[in-house]
Amino acid sequence: MNPRKIIIDTDPGQDDAIAIMLALAAPGLDVLGVVSVAGNVSVHHTTANACKVLELAGHTDIPVHAGCAAPLRRTPITAAHVHGQTGMDGPTLPDPVMQPRAQHGVDFLIDTIRAHPPGSITVVTLGPMTNLAMALVKAPDIAQRMAGIVSMGGAWAEGGNITPSAEFNVYADPDAADIVLRHAIAHTLVPLDVTHRFLVTPARMAGLSALKGRCARAAAAMLGFSGRFDLAKYGWDGAPLHDPCTIGWLLAPNLFAGREVNVSVEVGSPLMQGATAIDWWHVTDRPRNALFLNEVESDGLWALLLAHLDRLP
Repeated sequence: MNPRKIIIDTDPGQDDAIAIMLALAAPGLDVLGVVSVAGNVSVHHTTANACKVLELAGHTDIPVHAGCAAPLRRTPITAAHVHGQTGMDGPTLPDPVMQPRAQHGVDFLIDTIRAHPPGSITVVTLGPMTNLAMALVKAPDIAQRMAGIVSMGGAWAEGGNITPSAEFNVYADPDAADIVLRHAIAHTLVPLDVTHRFLVTPARMAGLSALKGRCARAAAAMLGFSGRFDLAKYGWDGAPLHDPCTIGWLLAPNLFAGREVNVSVEVGSPLMQGATAIDWWHVTDRPRNALFLNEVESDGLWALLLAHLDRLP
């Protein structure tokens, strides 16, 4: 069976970096490129961080393309208070030697999706959906050519993690998420309802720290930094690990459960901006537009993550 072709659209971010590593280590995935976007920190930092991760993992053959530097029409926000000023604080990584390609990330998305057979590319978004929304507006034909979209974004029962009602990736560019979700594309949402059940407990961190590779050591240092914020915030036994759940779902969907529902994004209310309205019981006539995950077998997912990180240098 041929590997599944994916493009990763990301704003690294410690958890983004670990998601990228997981994808690179997976024999069943073929990463065609990495597109950066402003989100956790500026696009300057997220682009450099993407290059750092690829160099660390020995995959400088995979191109990085810088994407959008700001949301479609909102004031930019960041999560540097969680991820540090570079967005990937924790390990000491050298400045990358590899440089992003000249082509803008939006155009890379369009050209790559058009160049491959219909139904062969899945786009994985780990940050705000700005690049993908721009690509769909500029080239609406790509909607019918994608195999699907997998996004870390949204929340229902868990409330929000940046406002009382909104998850960060959607809140950072709700207009982009609204555009993407209005297209008839197979879309899997990996929301806080799942990621808040995938915790890096002390026992799990010990297992990661026991791995010998430089990628695993960097991952442990990243989680040691970013986890401190969430441990203080939530008071749980471990900090949630968000973005790797998207790649985990691609590799082992049997570890997850959810439901096909309508997901709508609030773009008009200042109080509820970026909130995702989940029509779980189908009480409206809005079409079901996403598989909304709400359960994960976290021990199995953690074992999968460790096994893959252990394959990297």
